[in-house]
Amino acid sequence: MSAPPSGTSTPIESRDDLVHALEKGSKPKDQWRIGTEHEKFPFSLNDHRPIAYEEASPEQGGVRDLLQSLVLNFGWTPMLEGENVIALTKDGANVSLEPGGQFELSGAPLESLHQTCNEVYTHLHEVETIARPLNVGMLGLGAQPLWTPAQTPWMPKGRYKIMGAYMEKMGQLGLNMMKGSTTIQVNLDFSSEADMVKKLRVSLALQPIFTAIFANSPFTQGKLNGYQSFRAAIWQDTDPDRTGALEFAFEDGMGFERYVDYALDVPMYFLYRDGAYLDATGQSFRDFMDRKLPLRPGEMPMKTDWDDHLTTLFPDVRLKSFLEMRGADGGARENICALPALWVGLLYDAGALDAAWDLVRQWSPEDRRLLALNVPKDGLKGQVAGRSVLDVAQQITKLSQGGLKNRAMAGNVSSDETEYLDPILEWLDSGQSPADRLIAKFEGEWAGDIHRVFKEEAY
Repeated sequence: MSAPPSGTSTPIESRDDLVHALEKGSKPKDQWRIGTEHEKFPFSLNDHRPIAYEEASPEQGGVRDLLQSLVLNFGWTPMLEGENVIALTKDGANVSLEPGGQFELSGAPLESLHQTCNEVYTHLHEVETIARPLNVGMLGLGAQPLWTPAQTPWMPKGRYKIMGAYMEKMGQLGLNMMKGSTTIQVNLDFSSEADMVKKLRVSLALQPIFTAIFANSPFTQGKLNGYQSFRAAIWQDTDPDRTGALEFAFEDGMGFERYVDYALDVPMYFLYRDGAYLDATGQSFRDFMDRKLPLRPGEMPMKTDWDDHLTTLFPDVRLKSFLEMRGADGGARENICALPALWVGLLYDAGALDAAWDLVRQWSPEDRRLLALNVPKDGLKGQVAGRSVLDVAQQITKLSQGGLKNRAMAGNVSSDETEYLDPILEWLDSGQSPADRLIAKFEGEWAGDIHRVFKEEAY
């Protein structure tokens, strides 16, 4: 969640402070948790356009109305930026706003996938309950299928104004990323630096495989765009300084210090001071550490400044005091449960993690580069190191199944968490991604009418 810092913070006195901020994420296995995030597009039920923060018509609710209704009806606590509600909190979870109004649930850190899926379905029920009376629907797709960034209203968060202006200088599709993309993510823990490095390498290598499995963005401006995951293609033309696969993570010497050095070299976006975001685009956090930041000469950075900076890095896997898996398109209800299940089975079981590492350690840097480059278009039909992406996807899903069985986390009616992999097994058995299903509908029963996606795929 990207909300303005609150409360007091501590000064950063040395690079060691930054390393320690990452190191402190290490925790024993019995304290590992699962944090699931997902975004969706709010739209008007009348004409399917993106809704504004404030809508002029009393018949059409806006984003602010959605937030206030969750506060009034379900006990969420509002968070303000100035006079605007821009996020909500409850029971360790957050609801927040992305630049184009994408509605995000950042879930609480939970022990099991059963708890995760219950959290997701509770949230979706709450949202549906308050959205329909406001004439609002929610769409789970990886990219906006019809409307352009110019047709999508900005949300009133100060950081987005700064980021938006900078994005236009750094790539062709930065505004598409900000205002027209959604994802499903999972945040997972590590026990030590060595465990972090192993999980980071495995997840970086496999991120494109997950993109292919969950590909769900084949439309742009009402037409087929030639992609399985246009969202993934967007990220390839956003901002090269802060995106990509972190190839240095596969080099000798990788650890917390190396990631800190990478983060220090990524240009800044902003600082938050006295209730406002200040434009620091292109300036150096290294200079800030030396009290030489042009925006605030002589000033020492605070811990909240570093935390903010880390949220502006967009690699395929992001390291904070946990690991964020960032490679999957937004999608249907079952996708939101399936994505964390696939990762948890792979990374939270030692045998599955070892097997996954044995698989990907054979890939060369060029193998990884070509896989990431081609998978947005090729999806499950792509190739990596002489194997089909579909074959690799089937292998890692089998590994994840075994890992989830070994976790033996029983639910109310099940003995483990493998049930959440069922949608993936169905897709892989058919060789069809969610995008393939949408393409077939668009070319078949929908007869090229993109508005059908808002009617049939909405929550």
